[in-house]
Amino acid sequence: MKYGFWLPIFGGWLRNVEDEKMPPTFEYAKEVIQSAEKWGYDTTLIAELYLNDIKGPESPSLEAWSTAAALAAVTEKIEIMAAVRPAFHNPAVTAKMAANIDNISNGRFTLNVVSAWWEGEARQYGGAFTEHDERYDRTEEFIDVLKGLWEEEQFSYNGKFYNAENAHLSPKPIQKPNPVLYAGGESPRGKQTIVEKCDAYVMHGGTVEEIETKVKDMKERREQAGKTPFQSFGMAAYVVCRDTEEEAQAEIDRITDVKESSAYSGYKDFVGKSQLEQQVKLYDYSVSNRGLRPNLIGTPEQVADKIIAYERAGIDLLLLQFSPQLEEMERFSRDVMPLVEAKRAVVSN
Repeated sequence: MKYGFWLPIFGGWLRNVEDEKMPPTFEYAKEVIQSAEKWGYDTTLIAELYLNDIKGPESPSLEAWSTAAALAAVTEKIEIMAAVRPAFHNPAVTAKMAANIDNISNGRFTLNVVSAWWEGEARQYGGAFTEHDERYDRTEEFIDVLKGLWEEEQFSYNGKFYNAENAHLSPKPIQKPNPVLYAGGESPRGKQTIVEKCDAYVMHGGTVEEIETKVKDMKERREQAGKTPFQSFGMAAYVVCRDTEEEAQAEIDRITDVKESSAYSGYKDFVGKSQLEQQVKLYDYSVSNRGLRPNLIGTPEQVADKIIAYERAGIDLLLLQFSPQLEEMERFSRDVMPLVEAKRAVVSN
């Protein structure tokens, strides 16, 4: 199991807790990622939203790609995965930026390709927001341009959304044939794009049974398409690890006490503009990315047991969220990671 974490660029992950003691500043992000390298984390995911979906659109947040480049320069081994939304980017320029960050990081930069869902944000920032399936048509062209520029010495493209004429890109990315492209999607159209164009599949939080079904389905789709197996299956999850079950439950009660605020401004767009396989209730939306559904909640022993269950279901990458970030990441690395290793060793023997 690889352990990743969402970089805290929004000031936290909890829509019902105003101050999580994790400021949306570069200095804090730098402290988190450098500490994570020491504690054994493998990956960080930097979400890309120009408005703050967690604390409310009027609240501060960091921009993903400039943050990724800065962090690439002050880290040594952790994978830096930045989300990218085709509706807001020129793919040729994005290919150039990604190749540059990959070189800065010595081959540690990857992308999470996201077909945007927040119509209100698109209106504010001039993003191209179209019907659901057309967003994936755009995404496929976007990826074609990325890969073409990364792989070919001279590249031309004539599509519905994008064009390039005899384009050159140098230096190329260090990773060959391309930086890993992660993506998530639950609609049939979204899955089709991911199967055909991407390298790894990432999911919002779900139960073990839900995730096992999704992994099996995507493996079959990939095989039927004649593609090599996905490099990774990842899942988002929010961790509440405490010494006792009672302490863990008290924390859950605190963070899911739903309060009406601008932090829920994107809720209707998320559930209405996406084609989701599971209904998302306000309880689930209290924590971003359906992080409570995996139920990584309880004592270190209970959390470790659940991680082993997800590993058996086909997950090899956890993209975790914590609050407050530094303190809970350290607790998880100290109390849970070694337990998972010990339990795995027992099972193998």
